[in-house]
Order: sequence, then structure tokens, then C-alpha cells
Amino acid sequence: MTHEASHRLFLQASRVIPGGVNSPVRAFRSVGGEPIFYERAKGSRVWDVDGAEYVDFVASWGPMILGHAPEEVLDAVRAQLAKGTSYGAPCEAEVLMAEAVVDCVPSIEMVRMVSSGTEATMSAIRLARGATGRDKFIKFDGNYHGHSDALLVAAGSGLVTLGIPSTPGVTRGAAQDTIVLPYNDLESVARTLEQQGREVAAIIVEPIAGNMGVVPPRPGFLQGLRELCDSHGVLLIFDEVISGFRVALGGAQELYGVTPDLTTLGKIIGGGFPVGAFGGKREIMEQLAPIGPVYQAGTLSGNPVAMVAGLALIEALRRPGVYDELDRKGARLASGICHAAEAAGVAACCTRVGSMSCMFFTSEDVRDWATASTADTTRYGAFFRGMLDRGFLLAPSQFEATFVGLAHSDEDIDAAVEAAREVLKGV
Repeated sequence: MTHEASHRLFLQASRVIPGGVNSPVRAFRSVGGEPIFYERAKGSRVWDVDGAEYVDFVASWGPMILGHAPEEVLDAVRAQLAKGTSYGAPCEAEVLMAEAVVDCVPSIEMVRMVSSGTEATMSAIRLARGATGRDKFIKFDGNYHGHSDALLVAAGSGLVTLGIPSTPGVTRGAAQDTIVLPYNDLESVARTLEQQGREVAAIIVEPIAGNMGVVPPRPGFLQGLRELCDSHGVLLIFDEVISGFRVALGGAQELYGVTPDLTTLGKIIGGGFPVGAFGGKREIMEQLAPIGPVYQAGTLSGNPVAMVAGLALIEALRRPGVYDELDRKGARLASGICHAAEAAGVAACCTRVGSMSCMFFTSEDVRDWATASTADTTRYGAFFRGMLDRGFLLAPSQFEATFVGLAHSDEDIDAAVEAAREVLKGV
């Protein structure tokens, strides 16, 4: 398959955009070749600038849970566009959106809208420090919480894709209060809190890790974090930028029955528009300016276009049976590809939670970054390219999730499994 128009655009982009891309994982560095430029998307499919069509299992990295350009979201956006695109002032849609988020997510009593997941997690950490009067926080190796300085220490996502263990530009001062522990290792958390608990403001965790591939929490891990936080006066932050609304309307906290103190949400709550949010207990959220001392602000926070798109998305996700259908489709794809690997004699560890899944090219039981990092990224690159050549778009990284949405038909999924069966015979 040739990508002449994409190649021309990549050369043009490389002259004015670092690396030719506006987010590093798009660069195809870990899978080989050059990035593909896309022209349009609808339902389960995207079309590139060369006219090739793909069944899309990236879903804009998760938020396109209804598929691309769903009519209910487009109708809401069209109506809002006629009224204006940004006010820099309060509007009714942000109030309705806040009420919807509070209604959906078990732990959230108050919420503040922002413009990205990075902004949400950065703000949640600042709020936790301000509310507790403590400086340190715990994160987990391979968890990615956006690109703010302190959270980039031992992060997942694009850093592990590109083989960057940390990043220049993050000062020792920014990193010194970040404690990094192994994911799914409750004993290491207990030991650390026994030694430093009075200095720790918060533990931030992806309740379902989705940025080192999909790594589910081990039984008791999230419950144990909740108990340890309660024992040491530490706030528990769930980063649900990926899992929020994706695995359940109330996110992973609904799925696992664990209530964090603060929750961060990302682009999925705006139907794919640039948006994020953080929220939690009322007494903590009331520490935010203008009624509290912890400052956070943003001109585009509560943008009316993103708010009406998010409201339309939530309304669609409230329909009966939506998450059962997503789970069924997720299982159909993940089990099909896993069985194809087994039939081809390819060592693989398959993980899945609902409609998000991953196949690691390793014989290890993946439970943390140490085991995820044993995956054969060269073999994944060959698998990615083989699937792309057959018209199926996967994440250009071993360490990202595969997403199924409501727009994917059983025929889409079965065709992808058949393509995987062919490709896996040769990787």
C-alpha cells in the first residue's frame, strides 16, 4: 500500500512541526515507517489522504466510543456553533455538564472543567497538596498522567513507546517529591507510607492502566490503596482519563466498587473535543479558587461546544445495554486475536477490560511495567504494519490500548480477527 500524499504532508510538516507530528506517539517511530495523515472519519472507519479506508481501533485514543462523527453529537454541535464557539464566561451547558458528571461518577460531588487530561491531573495534584498541606505524592511505574513536570517521572504512554525513561526539561526540584512504585504492588505502597506517610499528599493511579498497554488491577489492589490512604490521611486520585465512561458510565470506580477522593477525566467526556475535568469530595473541591486558596484557571474551560458534545455523548451512553454491548464486542475482538496468536504459535499475553484490550508479544503474565516491558516491540511493529496493509488501524505502539466502539459491527471485528490470523503466521 502506497502513501504518497501522506509522505508529502509528512515532509511538509517536518519543516514546521518538530518530528512532523503534534504528539510523539503519532510518529510511528516504534513500528517503522512514516505517520499516516487522515482526511475524514465516520462510524468505525477512517480514510487517509491517499484514499485508503481503515477500520479504526484507535478511536482517537479512546473517546470515540459511539464511533466517529455520531449524528447525535454533530446535531448538538451544529446547534451550538450558530450561538458561538467560545465565551470565556459561564454558560448553561457547563452547568448541565457538571450535573451530568456528578450524576454519573460515584465519587464526584463537585467538578471543575478544564481543557485536557494533562491539565486535569496537574490540577488534581496541586489541589491535593493544597488540601493536605503535604508536598509528596505517589505514582506508579508505567502509569501516564499527562506531560506536566512532576508526573513525567517513570511515565508510560509515548515515553515508553519512544524509549525515553524520563525527559530533559524536568528539574530535580520538580521530580524530588514524586515517589514511583511498581503498579499492582500493594506491599511497596504500605512500606512507603509507613516511612513517609506524613509527607504524602496523594496517591495517583490509573485504576486500569492504559498507557503501558492495558494492565488491569490485581484483585484487592485498588481496595488496598483505599484502605492505606484512609489509614495515613492520604488522598486517593483515580486518573480515569482513559477508563472514565469507557468501561462503565461511572468509570473504573463503578466497575470495581472503590471510591477515590478525586477523579480526573479526559477527552471522552467531550465526545472527542479537547476537554478534561477533575472532581471529587465537596470539602476538597471547595479549596479551589475563587472560594478557596488553591488557584486554577482556564479561558477555554467549560467551552460551550465541548460541553454540548459531552452532554449528547452521555445521553447516548445512558441507553440500556450499551456497556453490555461494548463488553461483548471487546471480548469478541480480544479473544479472537488471542486465539489467532495461539494458533500461530506466537507467545502472547492478552489483557482486556470491557472494550479496551491489548495483546503483548511476551510469554510473561503482564501485571506491571517490568513485565509489560518484556514485550517484543519489533514483532508488534510487524503485526501493526501487516494489519495496516489489510485495512485495520491499531495503535502505533505496543504500549497502547485497542478500543472497540458501538459503531464497530461484528463483521468489522471478525474481519480484523481473520486479518490477524494471516499476519500472525508471518511475524
